[in-house]
Amino acid sequence: MKHSFDEADRAAVYRAIHERRDMRHFVSAPVDPAALSRLIEAAHHAPSVGYMQPWRIMRISDPALRATLHAAVERERLKTAEALGERGEQFMRLKVEGMRQCAEILVVGLMDGRDGHVFGRRTMPQMDLASVACAIQNMWLAARAEGLGMGWVSIFDPEEVRAILRMPAGTQPVAILCLGHVEQFYEAPMLEIEGWAARRPLRDCVFDNYWPAAGSS
Repeated sequence: MKHSFDEADRAAVYRAIHERRDMRHFVSAPVDPAALSRLIEAAHHAPSVGYMQPWRIMRISDPALRATLHAAVERERLKTAEALGERGEQFMRLKVEGMRQCAEILVVGLMDGRDGHVFGRRTMPQMDLASVACAIQNMWLAARAEGLGMGWVSIFDPEEVRAILRMPAGTQPVAILCLGHVEQFYEAPMLEIEGWAARRPLRDCVFDNYWPAAGSS
């Protein structure tokens, strides 16, 4: 095809997609600053609705601040276990974050003033969040290509984290990202390995023309 990458480059793209993992286990080696810059640049080249570029990225380098964020995550971890009821004990056995071991912590948030961006959001205002997710995915795939692990931590109270990071009204933290070197990448998604869930068959997620009638799939 006229505009396709060559075979090796195509294979590399699909390899990054299929081997990307939500990592929770890290080693303490520092991340090369040039590599970190490339990852942030990759995030900044994500698509965004109306070209609004709503992502804001904070690098958390202060050890005390990292500890405060970790404590906030731990509080929510306990509340999540309680909310899960009979699965709470199983949840507590999972490693759901690597904040104390990873080399870098990045917090990705939504900017303030988003209501002024109407293009693509008049009926679907959540597209600002979708745009931020695209930026995170760009960074995730780039990290895998660089041989770095990344984990998305979403177990936190957004208002608590917003206050901790002194984010202004109208902003919203979306992700705490753990980034760093790893001994190895998981052979499969960790929650699949741990028996928490399994990947759905593709046939359950892709339909022709219309949403299937209830009970037909």
